[in-house]
Amino acid sequence: MTRIVKWFWVWLGFLPLVAMSDSLRDPAEHFFHQSFGDLQEELSLARSENKKGILVMFETDDCPWCKKMKAMVFNRASIQDYFRAHFRILTVDTEGDTSIADFSGSEVAEKDFALKYNRVRATPVFAFFDVNGELMMRYTGATRDAQEFRWLGEFVVDDHYRSTKFTRFKRDRRVRGDDKS
Repeated sequence: MTRIVKWFWVWLGFLPLVAMSDSLRDPAEHFFHQSFGDLQEELSLARSENKKGILVMFETDDCPWCKKMKAMVFNRASIQDYFRAHFRILTVDTEGDTSIADFSGSEVAEKDFALKYNRVRATPVFAFFDVNGELMMRYTGATRDAQEFRWLGEFVVDDHYRSTKFTRFKRDRRVRGDDKS
């Protein structure tokens, strides 16, 4: 056997280990929480579960970047486990007519909650609310990859959003060599 063929078989042997390092799971079941559309109730659950708050993903059905996030980021077990440990995670359809109860208990259509209350004009938007319903941070657009989305979570969980911008936080992480991609 030639050296190239031997290396091929060695490399092929490592593939299952690489795949197991971050298993893939359905984001609908393992990333997002089921909700009855009552944000006051969601805040209460977040408090009782000792969460940092609520993460709301504003999306549309035809948003390619939303689909990318679900297919490339939210399906990773490590991302699911990290974010579910710190947040209740919900979705809001920015074009939806479904009625939800906002943080004050008022009934409002999803699209109105998105546009009128949160000024969402593009998707996806990730809005992090504390356990009192106050906006901590918002991020518009898809992240580059799962690592960057994880950093977004750490940025909020560790309160870095209070003293710096996310772009600087990411740059500092990359300079330190925390970029695994």
